[in-house]
Amino acid sequence: MIRKIIAGGQEGAQRAALDWAIWHGIDHGGWCPHGRRAADGKLDERYQLEETPAYQYSESTEHNVEGSDGTVIFTIGHDVLGAGKEASGYCGVHEKPWLHVSGTGYETAQTLIDFVEGNRIAVLHVTGSRESQEPGIYQFVEDALNEAFAPEKRA
Repeated sequence: MIRKIIAGGQEGAQRAALDWAIWHGIDHGGWCPHGRRAADGKLDERYQLEETPAYQYSESTEHNVEGSDGTVIFTIGHDVLGAGKEASGYCGVHEKPWLHVSGTGYETAQTLIDFVEGNRIAVLHVTGSRESQEPGIYQFVEDALNEAFAPEKRA
């Protein structure tokens, strides 16, 4: 199943995925903007991310799409916002599979499992809403990843 999780480190969905990987001993990484720029300040060094030459978020988003086998975009509502919208566009350009998981949907865990298994995803790029855009997204991502991929589920 998932060998590595990559994300850009922004607060919300991306940071939840990186924290989840760290907590579960799964390799993590990805690209972040130059200066470890994040909307809520400088990204902590514990996140093993490489910096892009540019300060723009779009460059790190594209690198993360390219460096993955597929992308999952988490939102609370139906709409794909910000980084998620940009990531879905890059997935089209680079012919990478992507999945939008909404907090309004059902059977999130099985949908994630089917996406990962069906596309043979070993390196998963996670993006989505920021906590400041959709409060509760961090917890939603953590719960979804636990339900689908917690170590006891991978046995």
